[in-house]
Amino acid sequence: MAHRRVLPENQYLHLLKNIINNGAKEVGRNGTTYSRIGGMMRFPLENNEIPLITTKKLAWGVCLKELLWFIKGDTNNKTLQQQNVKIWNGNATRNFLDSRNLYHLSQNDLGPVYGHQWRFWNAEYKNCKTDYTGQGIDQLQNIIKKLQNKNTRNSRRLILSSWNPEQINEMALPPCHVLSQFHVTNQNKLSCTLYQRSADMGLGVPFNIASYAFLTHLLAKHCDLEAHEFIHFLGNAHVYDDHVEHLKEQITQVPYHPPKLIIKNKYSNINDYKLADFQIKDYKCHEKITMNMRV
Repeated sequence: MAHRRVLPENQYLHLLKNIINNGAKEVGRNGTTYSRIGGMMRFPLENNEIPLITTKKLAWGVCLKELLWFIKGDTNNKTLQQQNVKIWNGNATRNFLDSRNLYHLSQNDLGPVYGHQWRFWNAEYKNCKTDYTGQGIDQLQNIIKKLQNKNTRNSRRLILSSWNPEQINEMALPPCHVLSQFHVTNQNKLSCTLYQRSADMGLGVPFNIASYAFLTHLLAKHCDLEAHEFIHFLGNAHVYDDHVEHLKEQITQVPYHPPKLIIKNKYSNINDYKLADFQIKDYKCHEKITMNMRV
């Protein structure tokens, strides 16, 4: 009898079902959730596999545009808006920034969020139009340098942190995916582990899985390694109350095999990659499921 592969997406569906059926009901900052504390999922990346959720249509292009925005250290929401990416709009309004006491920031200036910490860690933040070249610590480039060196690529210190307590109160939104670690095993197999403190299972987590899988594949390509695995650790995994019925529908769908990712070009500078360099092959998925995003 032929072996039938258990698809990794089932881990996500099982976690969704567990939270909906057994999660603790909580009323928090932005509404009512059903929560489970602690979770883990593993997704293979070998043979160009990319774990895009298939039980609903995932806007993977939007996810990739956001990742490339992070990589460039950009914190200006207008950059995303110009690419028809709207996922930060709710956190970039004048009212929302004022609710965070960020009166000094212009609308669409998100403060020292992910990209700033990845590329200019703890550099004094002025505004999203400032050139921070040479300021702070370039965590991402430091990791790249170590991955490109055979003598340092197996270090257990390849850490990328977005959680900077000194600048949390300057950010439009404190980071949800707070710390990732990169690992090389067997000389050239690159894996990534991610710790996510707050995990919106309906909307956020499918994006986070895709984003860090894209990042792992990109770093593997850039550093002449082979992408191996993405492991996702969840702190507070939750489902918003108005997402429950939509997700119950999604859980009934049977997943398809994950698609393949082809990165067509390799550049000397990590900043030079663009959307057109990425090709997704054989992405078969169920229909789009629309849910409201909480801010």
